[in-house]
Amino acid sequence: MSIDIKMPALSPTMEEGTLAKWLVKEGDTVKAGDLMAEIETDKATMEFEAVDEGVIAKIVVAEGTDGVKVGTVIAVLAGEGEDASSVAAPKAEAPKAAEAPKEEPKAAAPAAVAPAPAAAPAAASGDRVKASPLARRIAAEKGVDLGGVSGSGPNGRIVKADVEGAKPGAAPASAPAAAPAAAAAAAPAAAPASVWYDETIPHEEEKLSNIRKTIARRLTEAKQTIPHIYLTVDVQLDALLKLRGQLNKSLEGRGVKLSVNDMLIKALAVALAQVPKCNVTYAGDKLVKYSRSDISVAVSTPTGLITPIIRDAANIGLASISTQMKELGQRAKEGKLQPHEYQGGTASISNMGMFGIKQFDAVINPPQAMILAVGAGEKRPYIVDDALGVATVMSATGSFDHRAVDGADGAELMKVFKALVESPMGLLA
Repeated sequence: MSIDIKMPALSPTMEEGTLAKWLVKEGDTVKAGDLMAEIETDKATMEFEAVDEGVIAKIVVAEGTDGVKVGTVIAVLAGEGEDASSVAAPKAEAPKAAEAPKEEPKAAAPAAVAPAPAAAPAAASGDRVKASPLARRIAAEKGVDLGGVSGSGPNGRIVKADVEGAKPGAAPASAPAAAPAAAAAAAPAAAPASVWYDETIPHEEEKLSNIRKTIARRLTEAKQTIPHIYLTVDVQLDALLKLRGQLNKSLEGRGVKLSVNDMLIKALAVALAQVPKCNVTYAGDKLVKYSRSDISVAVSTPTGLITPIIRDAANIGLASISTQMKELGQRAKEGKLQPHEYQGGTASISNMGMFGIKQFDAVINPPQAMILAVGAGEKRPYIVDDALGVATVMSATGSFDHRAVDGADGAELMKVFKALVESPMGLLA
């Protein structure tokens, strides 16, 4: 008996995905554990393994197909002794970009409704007509009055095509007294706003991946809904760099090489354990207080940013943090992280020091309540033992959710983090 292979839910939040690539073809024999396809979720590109044994009779959904709903049949497996060529493929539901609205029962309609105008008149703010720079230039050259031109661009903006066919000296068109209610009702609800750009500039358009769409949605949500407060400290790195050199020398035989970031992950985790008021999540009518420091670490990948997690980082050794970070970072770049490896976390760290960035403000990763932004360590004039000297200093900025973390508590966390980095023997305890 044939077996339907369905689009799996590869994460708790996954509702649909992109079938990025088939790793098998019709006629191939597979057994449990064999890799069958690469599926792009809203978080990462993941490999999908076979559960049953048999021959691939039909591939129903072609690779590269977007918006494949969880539970959709994507292939059919011929069972033992079954002729694969005789297996009929089920009807595949083509993924839809947007479902057409269902017809509602018709209410008594007005006897006649005036047809909506083909293009909305140019929108104006005060006496200012909205038009692209190119449209204005063409209008000036042709002697066209923009007040009488209907704009077909976003929000009624006049674009090149609108003025090319307009007659010189066109008189302003009289605007309709009121838009018919029926026309407004017929407009699609919550249509995405178009983004205007100058189409005359040489360009190419790249389709957004599911991961990039998720990043855009989450960052917009974070900046619109979370009141950020930013607190910056300058941290002297010389003692930490000296300790790192000593530890790396002793760890050579184990093949472990600590990075500065590994030690900063540990410092943030210990600081959160010492200032638990910052290790929280705002949850509407309650505050979730965590008893463990799970640090999400920002990693840049070809498809976008992802944050693998070092769990219980305050209570594991630096060598373990370093080993885990190298493995997770590599698999993140390959798109092979499992959901449990990047979902969760109690706070985040983002280090752009390797790019020479001195200081920046990071966007909070919801539902967490803080993220630490780390800049580059550099030689600066610095007061050392009450005398002006030169020290290696970095700037670190904490972004805090002000609904959950008071400024004084955020300042306490930054103070403890600074102390741990400047006296790093405490990271070994």
